[in-house]
Parts: sequence; structure tokens; C-alpha cells
Amino acid sequence: MLLSLIQIFLVVFALFALARTVALTRRRSVPFVWGGALSLAWTAVIVIVLLPQTTDLLAARVGIGRGADLVVYVALVALMYVVFRLVLKIQSIERDLTALVRHDALRELDDPRV
Repeated sequence: MLLSLIQIFLVVFALFALARTVALTRRRSVPFVWGGALSLAWTAVIVIVLLPQTTDLLAARVGIGRGADLVVYVALVALMYVVFRLVLKIQSIERDLTALVRHDALRELDDPRV
């Protein structure tokens, strides 16, 4: 099996990303659930790049015409979920910041020396 230049690049990049994900998860910089999900995703990227026919087989099993379509659908759903989680996190941070500023402003009213 002769690999093309793009396959080599993608596998090397995915291996690098997988190694970084594992390292960050071990250091607890990334939550275990997210680290596991990302590790699974990078492993899937490697498998798909090295064995592209696997996407066609999976697509046929779920009733989708082409493997590339399956990859696009899964990627879109995953990205939409990540955006949803980010929006929730931003809203939570905004609520916390509002409460903190409100608390600080009320404290300044009570004690003008602050």
C-alpha cells in the first residue's frame, strides 16, 4: 500500500494531535471525557486516512450513499455539539461575571473607601 503525500501529512498531524491530547488529558488540562472523545476522533481520522474504504462500508450500513457524505454529516453534528457547549459555557461565564461586578458595585456603595 503506497501512501500519498496528503495521507502521510494527515496521519502525522493526527498522531501529533493524538499525542498532545493524551498528554493534556494526563496533566488534567483537558477533562477526561473530552480527552477520551478527542482521542477517539483522532484515532478515527487515522483509520479513515489509511483505510478510506471503511467510510463507504459504514455509510452503506447506515443508508448513506457515499463514505465522504457520512464523514461530512458526522463532522457537522460534532461541530454543532461543540458550538452548543461553547455557547452554554460563554453564557455561564457571562452570568458569573455579571454577579461578580454587581457584588463589587454593591460593596463599593456600602464602603466608599474601596
